Amino acid sequence: MTLRALLESAGLPPVLADPVISSFCHDSRQASPGTLFFALPGQNADGAEFVRQAVAGGAAAVVASSAISDPGCPLVIVPDARAAMADITAAFHHHPDRSLKCAGITGTNGKTTTAFLLKHIFDSASLRCGLIGTVKYVVGGAESSAPRTTPESLDLQDMLAGMRDSGDRAVAIEVSSHALVQHRVRAVEFDAAVFTNLTQDHLDFHRSMDSYFDAKSLLFEALATQATKKGRAIINVDDRHGRMLAEKFAKRVKVVTFGRGVGEDFRASEIRFDASGAVFQLDAKKKSFLVRMPLIGLFNIYNALGALAAATACGVELRSAIAALADAPQVPGRLERVRAQRNFQVFVDYAHTDDALRNVLRTLRELNPARIITVFGCGGDRDRTKRPLMAAAANELSDWTLITSDNPRHEDPEAIIRDVAEGIPADRHEKITDREAAIRHAVTLARPGDIVLIAGKGHENYQEFGDRRIPFDDVACASAAIADKKSES
Repeated sequence: MTLRALLESAGLPPVLADPVISSFCHDSRQASPGTLFFALPGQNADGAEFVRQAVAGGAAAVVASSAISDPGCPLVIVPDARAAMADITAAFHHHPDRSLKCAGITGTNGKTTTAFLLKHIFDSASLRCGLIGTVKYVVGGAESSAPRTTPESLDLQDMLAGMRDSGDRAVAIEVSSHALVQHRVRAVEFDAAVFTNLTQDHLDFHRSMDSYFDAKSLLFEALATQATKKGRAIINVDDRHGRMLAEKFAKRVKVVTFGRGVGEDFRASEIRFDASGAVFQLDAKKKSFLVRMPLIGLFNIYNALGALAAATACGVELRSAIAALADAPQVPGRLERVRAQRNFQVFVDYAHTDDALRNVLRTLRELNPARIITVFGCGGDRDRTKRPLMAAAANELSDWTLITSDNPRHEDPEAIIRDVAEGIPADRHEKITDREAAIRHAVTLARPGDIVLIAGKGHENYQEFGDRRIPFDDVACASAAIADKKSES
């Protein structure tokens, strides 16, 4: 496709030069003949500084937000290079979102589980579903690792095109606040946009809760102005920010509410939990249904409500969606039970905010354990104000806490642990810097009837120290510790 044709398709002003464009990149090291290079502004570096490297690699043209002296190839100047990247790559792939039922999920907690549930519902309804999110990407049935929750727009559009071309008929996309601010889903039109909740997180990036909420709101701003789809806003109105969203957009989009309140469009009541899962009554579409699923926790009731509402907004019959939940999959690292074959239980969960940790611990309390032993830490180079809040949650609902390393990144692990420890009385915790040692010690401490919760990293199979990652898997580590304890007993 020529550059002029691309710009015209993306609604951008034309340029005199008209090279043939065959690929895209925003990393100059990936440039090759025929590449259109997007010089994106970044937190640590500006893409404009790498134009010469891109041209040396064969880049045919450059898109940038400002003038670049002697770029060495045709230069397209646009108001926002990230927005242009989304529009251009969507045009290049002929807008693959229009051939798919697209469900986007945003919120602090619950995005991954809701996306997994949606994929399962779509697949069960013979609408093969792609998946883009924190744990993995699934395109045309093929799985790959997920380096970030929501990929850059050029990668996202490439994946959506792959889904369309391989026969997928739907996609569930986790939409992060970073992605919304950076226009990564700008050129995707959604049939359903789900809001799960909003609690403190990512304030190192957004600086305030108001800014964080405004970022999440961008998904619904876009929903209200879509050109080809009349998408529905699926909103948890038991959450304060959800109520604000519902009120803000009620006159601009079709809002479908969910929660436990009388009058919600999808309402859960008569909720019961046991070790095998949950049962609840669903009131929706002027009827009542009994819903069973093998997931525990009130937060998973909300995830299920959001998934059911989004699936029906995308055309799935409600009864078949409910039936699919009965054999919903275990989501990696989301209250994932580690096979113990012992008289105690071990769970791994991704909870890395105080709200998520508190919700998980409350859920485990409902299983009436003798004690809860919690292992957790806090990430480095991230919002430090979360540390005392997470400590308070662990202290409130655990009988014993082991404070350890999470992903220290460029911070001193022991300094992070000291920050956390200030929020838990000295007689209610231990500090063990090495995460493997902490997990092993927690399993050693476990007695009949106890529950061990390993929180913070969930599905991640690595730890970050400085600029390096080392292999590390909470589930594998816990499994080995359990096996060793069994062999010693």
